[in-house]
Amino acid sequence: MDPDFAPRRRLLTAVKTAEHATQVAKGAAVRAAGLTMTQYNVLIMLAESPGITSAELARRCFVSSQSMNETVTRLEREGWIARTRHATHRHVREAHVTAEGQTVLDRADRRVLALERRLRAQLSAEDQEQLRKLLSTVEQLARSYDEGP
Repeated sequence: MDPDFAPRRRLLTAVKTAEHATQVAKGAAVRAAGLTMTQYNVLIMLAESPGITSAELARRCFVSSQSMNETVTRLEREGWIARTRHATHRHVREAHVTAEGQTVLDRADRRVLALERRLRAQLSAEDQEQLRKLLSTVEQLARSYDEGP
């Protein structure tokens, strides 16, 4: 085996290792605030894009529609989101964060932002931008992957 492609030297391994470590830390921060990662992701996406549907939330959170419907139902039961019928498309239900949900989200997001600040403190502004560009390149290459011959 070429030493440059030993499992621990592979870029795919490095990306996965970093992603796993950051998500474990983020998950711990979110759980300490009383939310699951999926609940946090739904609340933060609804805060950013009020009125999106469960189907769109599922796509953005990388979960199945069934899983998202269960999460949205739990969040609605907790009083953290409210769903209303779309004015034009009566079969579409739009979700919004409630005041209570915003309070819960703010508590969790303060913890997540503390992690974000720790990471940013270790990287210059130029390094941060370079990292975003490199990760974007990795994402685009992965999305366009075709096994081919």
